[in-house]
Amino acid sequence: MHRFTAVCLAGAFCFLISGSRAEASNLLPAAEEGIASVMTEAYEADPEADQKVLEEMTPSEYDGICIAQVNDYVNVRSEPNEESEILGKLYDNSAGTIEEETDGWYKITSGSVTGYVKADYVVTGDEAEALAAEVGERVATVTTQTLRVRTDASTDASVLGLIGEGEELTVTNEQDGWVQVSIEEGDGWVSTDYVDLRTDFVQAESKEEEEARLAEEEAAKEEGRRRAAEVEAKANSSSESSTQTVVGSGSGSSSGNAVVSFASQFVGNPYVYGGTSLTNGADCSGFVMSVYANFGVSLPHSSSAMRSVGYEVSLADAQPGDIICYSGHVAIYCGNNTIVHASTAATGIKYTSPANYRNVICVRRIF
Repeated sequence: MHRFTAVCLAGAFCFLISGSRAEASNLLPAAEEGIASVMTEAYEADPEADQKVLEEMTPSEYDGICIAQVNDYVNVRSEPNEESEILGKLYDNSAGTIEEETDGWYKITSGSVTGYVKADYVVTGDEAEALAAEVGERVATVTTQTLRVRTDASTDASVLGLIGEGEELTVTNEQDGWVQVSIEEGDGWVSTDYVDLRTDFVQAESKEEEEARLAEEEAAKEEGRRRAAEVEAKANSSSESSTQTVVGSGSGSSSGNAVVSFASQFVGNPYVYGGTSLTNGADCSGFVMSVYANFGVSLPHSSSAMRSVGYEVSLADAQPGDIICYSGHVAIYCGNNTIVHASTAATGIKYTSPANYRNVICVRRIF
């Protein structure tokens, strides 16, 4: 009640100023006193009244959002009818921004695509805002050279783990200048002073982008087949035999199993933050990078960057040698629902099962 009165008085005061300078001049002290009195009463009734008014007047970050709710995708068209040209696809749970509404169609912008989708296939308003919090992924990108992840939202809390600059972490909670993020050692807290925050949504894909993606995936597969043939030829020409037990043996390509066999011999060796030595110590991405380097494959020393190498497959289709990506972590799939990875300083390089012991962001295949 007080908040509503205060806003009305402020509006009346502005009207008086524009209507008559002389009258406004005379009324200025009285008006100021009246507004101040009402605001004081509002504050006394509710000390957080000002903040609540600001929150109510501030647009939601999801204002104007629409989210596709379909089995696979809905076409984005050039005009608001089903006969017009298809410009792209808005996939299930993908988000766009509504530009206008026309006869049961929404004109939206999503990614690089601007066009029309049938209103029946997207949700909007409060329903979309509620869904956005579920389907959007909150991400923190590290902006300092080495970020300390702490056990609690305080600089006095003990350090849970260390994360390098540029790494992207999944945010699980937020409070008072701190965000909780997921890393291999568990969920910990980092100051927002040292990360950039954003919310990621899957966006529409244009016809040209889809064609380029499919061509890139096919090229990556072809390169994988070429590398696999090289690895197999090298293995066949070698007179050396190994009694090493291969966790992933019996499924997948011979080259993928060769990667697992090579990686497995380093189980028990130490984890060292920033390290790349398979014997003296490596961190998670350093381990994967160095294992693949043995097969002539150059990979980045970054768990986030590894989400873009090779081509993507589903976790259900994972084969030995595939790279499993998590928030702030990366591993090599062995088969039998098991991974081998440089886990933590406490555990070193080890096997872990099941592979989805943490939320899997993506699976990438090199061979």
